[in-house]
Amino acid sequence: MGVWWKLCLGGLLALSVAACGPLPRGAALRSEIIQGSNDAVADFAVYPVTKAFLPSVNAWPTTGTKHYGWLGHSHGSATQVIRPGDTIDIIIWDNTDNSLLTVPGQRTANLEGMRVAANGTIFMPYIGKVRVSDRSPDSARELLQRRIEVIVPGAQVQLRMAEGRVNSIDLVGGVSSPGTIPMPDQNFSVLAAISAGGGIQSSLENPQVKLVRGHKIYQTSAARLYENPQLDTRLRGGDKVIVEEDRRYFLSLGAAGQESQHQFNRDSVSALDALSIIGGVQDSRANPEGVLILREYPASALAAGVRGPRQQRVVFTIDLTSSDGLFSARNFPINSGDLVFATESPVTSAQTIFGLIGSAFGVINIATN
Repeated sequence: MGVWWKLCLGGLLALSVAACGPLPRGAALRSEIIQGSNDAVADFAVYPVTKAFLPSVNAWPTTGTKHYGWLGHSHGSATQVIRPGDTIDIIIWDNTDNSLLTVPGQRTANLEGMRVAANGTIFMPYIGKVRVSDRSPDSARELLQRRIEVIVPGAQVQLRMAEGRVNSIDLVGGVSSPGTIPMPDQNFSVLAAISAGGGIQSSLENPQVKLVRGHKIYQTSAARLYENPQLDTRLRGGDKVIVEEDRRYFLSLGAAGQESQHQFNRDSVSALDALSIIGGVQDSRANPEGVLILREYPASALAAGVRGPRQQRVVFTIDLTSSDGLFSARNFPINSGDLVFATESPVTSAQTIFGLIGSAFGVINIATN
């Protein structure tokens, strides 16, 4: 009778567990998330990631990222060019006895610290204002030489310049030694400025180079600059260069190897890359046929004439048990803000029920012994 009593009680416990609500688990089932996607009033769309689907999704708008564009390389003058705000030092050599510029026994007149005015001129005694802006130091020296010779025949002019704000760039951050860097010539490029600042900090994940010129912003990755010299654009005075970590990210939840927020470690991250970054899916819990990528598109992606999804909210499904699913996952791009969700296998719920029943029988055995 004791054995029959235990069986009956065990059966009642099994029925009680089956009648319970959702069992304790760490992720939803694939069927739960995509349920209702075929309804006429569904507010989301589901797309299996396959070889046939990839050309379509690659033509859809990119989400989560603002595109700034970048400037190509161009050539400028290999010499310095004087700009307003630069400082000019002039030395005039004069050997005449009755010089207008020197006193007896003195052979040079030093005119130091003359700042180039906003209109590009400097003031010279006995000559007046002379426009030196937009000239190289050699060209400005020759111009001053000609003007001086009119009043002091035989005089020789030396000129030295120090770059001001208009002839300098600001290396704002992300390098070993940020600060203001004078431009040695008009071919001073982004990579040259980064090098002058001691190089990019090694702790930055997929560093991005941002160029602020006036009211415009341009951005690209350091990796692209390293690989393509045509992108190493030359700088202009007043430019600001900022090196910062890639701000793009994606999320991982469910039966994933890691539930967290992950930064992009390269310019383009595929679904397969993302799965590797999060440590794959949990072997004991995850459904390999039910890896989902949840993404929300802007309303503009649904506008007439734009290639895009049927709904703003989209669920992409990936099957890791087929060759097409694996190859397609390697070519499916992850966007910033995407959620990679590893759904739970239905078998896990059955294992949970059997575990609860086994625990219940253990309690019964303890109580009856």
